[in-house]
Amino acid sequence: MPLRSYAIAIASFVALTFAMALPGRAAGNLAGQTPIEVVVELGAAGRHGFFPDKLRFETGRLYKLVLRNVSDAPHYFTSHGFTQMIYTRKVQVVQRQGERLVTLAEFKGAIREIEVYPGQTAEWWFVPVAAGRVTDLRCGIVGADGKTHADHGMVGEIVIE
Repeated sequence: MPLRSYAIAIASFVALTFAMALPGRAAGNLAGQTPIEVVVELGAAGRHGFFPDKLRFETGRLYKLVLRNVSDAPHYFTSHGFTQMIYTRKVQVVQRQGERLVTLAEFKGAIREIEVYPGQTAEWWFVPVAAGRVTDLRCGIVGADGKTHADHGMVGEIVIE
């Protein structure tokens, strides 16, 4: 092997080894990490909205997205683009009983939309696997006026880095 080819091979090996050792590189059981909790309130007294309405996540990290409906109307958390950029570990329906949260149901597999009833909470456990920005977060529930909650401002943005 010529000296130049040998040097290129060694340099490539060193670069690859270094890149694999960088912090933030996904490795191991990604779904088994301690989750980062992010809370989003769905609605507010007399208002349709996501609070906050701009969400930011990192690829390769486990998140527990807590969706709390604090309003008196049901709400959807819907984003097709978001669901294409994550691996869903599970979705749990939880309820406060005294001082603790109790899991009432758990769902696995492809999730595209979650409806949370008034006063209730759902937890979406996921790992982002692709970076990007989506602006299709919305609530498609139709109100008595014939307009969706999204028409009234219940929309949002999700960025995955």
